[in-house]
Amino acid sequence: MSLAFRTRSFVALAAVCALVAGAWAQGEAMGFFVTSTGGGRGADLGGLAGADRHCQSLAAAVGAGKRTWHAYLSTSPTPGVPAVNARERIGRGPWYNAKGVLIARDVEQLHGANNLTKQTALTEKGDAVNGRGDTPNMHDILTGSQPDGRAFSGGDKDMTCANWTSSGDGSAMLGHHDRSGTTPDETARSWNSSHPSRGCDQEGLRSTGGNGLMYCFAVN
Repeated sequence: MSLAFRTRSFVALAAVCALVAGAWAQGEAMGFFVTSTGGGRGADLGGLAGADRHCQSLAAAVGAGKRTWHAYLSTSPTPGVPAVNARERIGRGPWYNAKGVLIARDVEQLHGANNLTKQTALTEKGDAVNGRGDTPNMHDILTGSQPDGRAFSGGDKDMTCANWTSSGDGSAMLGHHDRSGTTPDETARSWNSSHPSRGCDQEGLRSTGGNGLMYCFAVN
């Protein structure tokens, strides 16, 4: 076999491998992450628009800014403005984490038997987030949502810190990214609807085991 033939064969094989690798990477591109940092003002995220900008900025910093990112947050209805359901603003899926691990195929699986655990609920940088048993514990994730990903009704206690504009009084519904709580029941282990915060300021969020972090999903 000539050297030229072997060279051409190697180049062709390398090209095929590159295409396969590219298709693999594209098929498992990051579509989900837990924010590595909060907004810095507790649960005052600047509303949904501000929360989405935070997700977009963090994604862009790791090279994923070409996708459109939304925060997994619900809002309560206000006069003349209907509620917003977190499940309806995150696209259709599937969603993979920063290491290419599938979190959920679609919205139904996300709110059912998903693959969201402390080991898979990674930041945009691919880092694990402190959970229960770590110091400090940061497993409380802002969601403002019921287990099915929908908003609480207007008659319920505010669960969104004034629709993500308050860093004072109030509370927000939180989920546990590590699926761990002080009791073994489903609520304590819920990823998106475990318990309300003690307040909307940064210290209030930290006091129950959080740091103002959010889930971000690529909608396209």
